[in-house]
Amino acid sequence: MNPVNDRRVVTLKEVAAASGVSISTASRILDDRIPPSRSETAERVREAARTLGYRRNVSASGLRRGATGTVGVLVPHLTDHVMAMMYEAIERAARARGSFAIVATCGNDPADEAQAAETLLDRNVDGVILATARLGDTLPASLRKRAIPHSLVLRTDGSSPAALGDDVLGAYLATRHLIDLGHRDIAVVTGPSFTSSGRARLAGAQQALAEASLPLPDTRVVSTGYGIEAGRDAAARLLETRARTPTAIFAANDNLAIGAVSAAAHMNLRVGEELSIVGYNDIPMAALMPVPITSVRTAFDQIAVSALDLLGAPIGSETKTLPTLIPRASTAPPRKTR
Repeated sequence: MNPVNDRRVVTLKEVAAASGVSISTASRILDDRIPPSRSETAERVREAARTLGYRRNVSASGLRRGATGTVGVLVPHLTDHVMAMMYEAIERAARARGSFAIVATCGNDPADEAQAAETLLDRNVDGVILATARLGDTLPASLRKRAIPHSLVLRTDGSSPAALGDDVLGAYLATRHLIDLGHRDIAVVTGPSFTSSGRARLAGAQQALAEASLPLPDTRVVSTGYGIEAGRDAAARLLETRARTPTAIFAANDNLAIGAVSAAAHMNLRVGEELSIVGYNDIPMAALMPVPITSVRTAFDQIAVSALDLLGAPIGSETKTLPTLIPRASTAPPRKTR
């Protein structure tokens, strides 16, 4: 074990709190490129930094100055509504800071992911934001080893700086909504087990059901990809036995929910009457469906700002934004005849 790597990194936020000033004031006082102030406030900030053992993050400060003014964003597919919305939010946040975000796509293959990241780095971006992280992924570890400023969005690997929504809470709210409507036989279609979002959203649903003393047998859980077709196929498996279909489905993203709506229509089940469905992320299409889909809204713009803030941040840094449940016509109390 390396004691240097294990040493906790003191953040600028902690120095600012200890000295009673804003983060921007602490940053300005501790910036060695600026002639030092001799004011009482400046001395207090420097003393707090010495006491806490603060060291300025040169990579992060260089990034804030904007060596090239560009940030690279890596996503699996831009045809995916969530990834497109995430990139657009990052681009807006970067533009507001006078920077520019460029995007690369890599599919779901780790080798293509690594190659796409190197392509972005070859263009001298100031940092890289990844919306592709898998649990155990080697790319974030490689970026950490090379001290390349980066952050993860929507997912986390538990090590690299990450900006995401509170997926456990969001799934809890979605499932609790169904329980409060009176549903007792609830199924879950969640994302791939190699994603933190898929695991966390399943955990949130399990928490809500356990609190209500309701079972969630393995036969009521399907882990699959995040596409519409995957949601259709997963829901079809859950609904194929008409004698014992669930009365509600929590789908871990809106693509899965839209797929579940398709499967229900194929089986002549009326969504919002005979079957309730909740999605996640609240993409625009969710509200535009013939039966608008109840969904958990993800704060993409807040996540984007946090992702930019975390570029160059210490290992383990993480921010979570609070999700919001948006009820629509796809959820209703279960029919008494079922």
